[in-house]
Amino acid sequence: MKVLFIYSKEFSYKPTEKTIDFAEETKKNGDLREIQTAFIQVEEKDEEEETKVAKKLLKNLKWVANKNQTKKILLHSFAHLSESKASPEFTLTFLNNLKERLSNSRYEVSQTPFGYFLDLQINAPGFSLARVFKSF
Repeated sequence: MKVLFIYSKEFSYKPTEKTIDFAEETKKNGDLREIQTAFIQVEEKDEEEETKVAKKLLKNLKWVANKNQTKKILLHSFAHLSESKASPEFTLTFLNNLKERLSNSRYEVSQTPFGYFLDLQINAPGFSLARVFKSF
């Protein structure tokens, strides 16, 4: 798994092109403030180590959100951090499960539309923990 965490003062998205046939139809835009975003690349090996990887991701995501003093989290499937990719079906299920677990831990969790290219606007401040990369 590869993850790029970006804390954003403002994060907006707009679906532009559907890329996966089974993705849910949507035209819903998002406009979020003071949010910890996780650009998540679920890799093929993660399908065999789901429990271990999910635990590490949860721990890291909660840590960085707390360091950036927010309880708002945005999950974004981002298949551009590694050449290895898990199946789209696995990735969607993984992200949905992650969203549920974070919500149960009292985080306000959003998720970008899965299976779409998105127009993004990101306003990220320039301080140490505004951008963190993890690989596990």
